[in-house]
Amino acid sequence: SGSSDPYCVVKVDNEVVARTATVWKSLNPFWGEEITLLLPRGFHSLTIYVLDEDVIGEDDVIGKVSLSHQQISAQPRGIDSWLSLAPVNPDQEVQGEIYLELRVPEQGHPRVLRCHLIQARDLAPRDPSGTSDPFARVSCCGHTLETAVIKKTRFPYWDEVLEFELPEEELGEAVLSVELWDWDMVGKNDFLGRVEFPLDTVCPGPTRGWFQLLPFPSTAEDHRGQLGALRVAVRLVEDTVLPPHHYHPLIQLLTEPILCPGQPPEGTALAVLEEVTSGESRQDVATKLVKIFLGQGLAVPLLDYLTTHELARTNDPNTLFRSNSLASKSMEQFMKLVGLHYLHKVLKPVLSRIFEEKKYVELDPSKMELSRARRISFKGSLSEAQVRNSSLELLKGYLGDITDAIVGSVDECPLPMRVAFKQLRRRAEERFPLAQHEEVRYFSISGFLFLRFFAPAVLSPKLFGLREQHAEPRTGRTLLLLAK
Repeated sequence: SGSSDPYCVVKVDNEVVARTATVWKSLNPFWGEEITLLLPRGFHSLTIYVLDEDVIGEDDVIGKVSLSHQQISAQPRGIDSWLSLAPVNPDQEVQGEIYLELRVPEQGHPRVLRCHLIQARDLAPRDPSGTSDPFARVSCCGHTLETAVIKKTRFPYWDEVLEFELPEEELGEAVLSVELWDWDMVGKNDFLGRVEFPLDTVCPGPTRGWFQLLPFPSTAEDHRGQLGALRVAVRLVEDTVLPPHHYHPLIQLLTEPILCPGQPPEGTALAVLEEVTSGESRQDVATKLVKIFLGQGLAVPLLDYLTTHELARTNDPNTLFRSNSLASKSMEQFMKLVGLHYLHKVLKPVLSRIFEEKKYVELDPSKMELSRARRISFKGSLSEAQVRNSSLELLKGYLGDITDAIVGSVDECPLPMRVAFKQLRRRAEERFPLAQHEEVRYFSISGFLFLRFFAPAVLSPKLFGLREQHAEPRTGRTLLLLAK
């Protein structure tokens, strides 16, 4: 059809840790998915593979982007850019580690490098049986030696020592190369991975341990731009977590305006925090604040404090909580943390039916595809008015089911959310007591409950864990109209 159904797979070293949803029928997919990974300290690389999902047969690999630990950690503020996709040859994708010991005696002539190849693990399967026949090929100073072949395993154990005489004049620049190969009786052997050791790093003392196998130097530069590009934002955060008592002064500083409400609001830590946080970081700050106060049992008082001060700054009730302030973001994060199970219970049955039925829904005449809409009727083509009326009835039906589910879920709404909204209503009444502002008490709540909680979940169910996949275009259009 001239398009693809792309999705991404994320690997840390050789372990698959995440998969995005599939974006159907697109050569310019947008995922917008944020993945947080807890990484081992010694990880080597982060690789993102872009694949094309096929209903029949294996999925096609389009390309990959690979970032080393050094590349990521060299950018403290993170990497956010377009990166060209490199080609992926399945036969050259390496995985696994090798355990060896290198030792060069400090004295003796000639000096001899002892390479003790002990074992390897988690090697790539290169044979149809799902295993390999691995052997090691070690090269140094123009000489090459090989270990025995261990048949039908991805976890070979050699326990062999290979020795190389080292010319003194080449010692400073010499490199020891260890390559693992899969032995084949017919045809050429398959590459499994390699490691290299400059001898000047070995000579001061023995080198022993597990070492990650690496591929041959990449030729991705030759293919720059031919396979497309992937925009990623990657940031590595290395936190040191101290014992709890180290955080008591910070927690006291943050909770002081809540526990001791008499002081002027301008000088509190929360007020200063809102002033110094930029719009792009306010979401992170709000998330951490809500988690801290939830841990202290003070999340609802925190929201009451923040919304009260935002109400005090607002003169026009029509603009209330419309900006991405610390109060708005904190309430949004609070609902996600406290109410996600509730959200699933309310919306999942209706959304699942919408995904299963895949009805054609369109209200905009400029976007109607009347040939597609024929499936609605067995009487031939439908007019724009008929498509619009049919779409309107479908939308009313879906929307009625959603609103009925929400209104009927009062008793299931988490108690902390109900208390937070009760306080918000009271504060809105106090700030706007006139009869002409009677509705403020209601839309101050509905602005959060509908615009920042239910509507985003209807629009993008995947981002709230309601679906495993993003909606295909037809269902996505229905969800957009429902959210509006």
